[in-house]
Amino acid sequence: MRYFKIWLAFGWLLVWLVCYFSLISNPPKIDLKFENLDKIVHALSYFVLMSWFAQLYQSKQSRMFYALFFILLGVTLEYIQGLGHTRLFEYADMLANTTGVLMGLLLTKGKLKGALLLVEDKMFR
Repeated sequence: MRYFKIWLAFGWLLVWLVCYFSLISNPPKIDLKFENLDKIVHALSYFVLMSWFAQLYQSKQSRMFYALFFILLGVTLEYIQGLGHTRLFEYADMLANTTGVLMGLLLTKGKLKGALLLVEDKMFR
């Protein structure tokens, strides 16, 4: 990967955004009439984080480290939300976060393994 540092910086920006939107007292509302939309957003957010870092660090040890890191991040952020008075603590959110991590881990072993390389080749020839 020629632009590894840029991809890595963007990945940590994504982590920061997940933390930020998890902890602000009044997060943006998505006005769709879709049951459990917030769980889908949780799963998708952690899927993106895991799949991003799994492409940057492809060794099994690194992938397992980041999977555990993101699962623990999701659990920690949920407990922090429970400490405040404006956000709710939900085990279902933890499950959705973990599901997203596991999906990202699984899919980057197959179809998504080289997605960032493909983007890099197409954009920065």
